[in-house]
Amino acid sequence: MRALQIAATGMAAQQMRVETISNNLANMSTTGYNARRAEFADLHYQQLTRAGTINAADGTVLPTGVQLGLGVRPAAISVHLAQGSLTETNGDLDIAIEGNGYFEVTLPSGQSAYTRDGALKRSAEGLIVTSDGFPVAPEITIPEDARSLSINADGEIFAFFRETAEAQSIGQLNLAGFANPKGLEAVGSNLFMETEASGPANVTTAGQDGLGTLRQGYLENSSVDPVREITELIEAQRGYELNAKVITAADQMLSATTQVR
Repeated sequence: MRALQIAATGMAAQQMRVETISNNLANMSTTGYNARRAEFADLHYQQLTRAGTINAADGTVLPTGVQLGLGVRPAAISVHLAQGSLTETNGDLDIAIEGNGYFEVTLPSGQSAYTRDGALKRSAEGLIVTSDGFPVAPEITIPEDARSLSINADGEIFAFFRETAEAQSIGQLNLAGFANPKGLEAVGSNLFMETEASGPANVTTAGQDGLGTLRQGYLENSSVDPVREITELIEAQRGYELNAKVITAADQMLSATTQVR
């Protein structure tokens, strides 16, 4: 009774789809979050009669054959890259990326990670860091006597002081781009790591090489569409129920077989 195994793979696939949707809905308020989509592929096929086999009776070639599918398997959980809407915060270190690109940060291990979360902070030493305390690369230190900051679309940071009216440049925020950003490895805390699939990071000035620009005083919202997620959740729930009914039907058929006298 292959239907039991086939339906079981279908239930597992719909369960993974529900888990992916639930993660999207849980992160609908996460800064810079992009929705994920579960993708599936059919499993191996049992070739009961191969297409093109010669019919022994009259020598004709079978046009189709008999191929029995054995279920479904997860193929990928891909990121749906989309620009989230911008919310004005008026924070000096709240920076939204309009377009492609990621901020580069340095982890305690010395490795580089990448994020679109522009809710940056100032550490006790004056460094510009993420909400988890990871410094932005290259490291930029804000002078203690700076009264305000201005960040232009290209990422250049200017500090204003009480003693002088003119602004002083204190650093440059760069953006990193990837040939295949969907290949980045998500490690949590709004951070991504470079992989072989993503290709190496191309770090350059904002607005160049196809990268976006920066907007100070704004944060990028999650790109999750709640209406679409709820619709897909209903579809996944119905798919799970249908596969469960197949298991029930297969069980009844097995029961009828064992009761034959």
